[in-house]
Amino acid sequence: MPEIRPIKDLRNTTEISELCHQIKEPVFITKNGYGDLVVMSMETYEKSLAKLELYEKLAKAEAQVKNGEQLLDGEEVFKTLKKSHGRK
Repeated sequence: MPEIRPIKDLRNTTEISELCHQIKEPVFITKNGYGDLVVMSMETYEKSLAKLELYEKLAKAEAQVKNGEQLLDGEEVFKTLKKSHGRK
């Protein structure tokens, strides 16, 4: 269930910060009964960005497969990397 708070709760920044870190989810801030802001911890924000980046890469890979683009064999890629970077 999303955490929704009125904008007046932002006066207590310590409480909002602790809440964001505790629930590890965005906190939705309303103004006059309507959505206005979203507040989240840096950790939650960075995880959200990482997920978005992953989804974008997956979508790009799926498009490449769909368009019949040349794909690389994973085992061959790792063999080449081991040769060029040496594994000791």
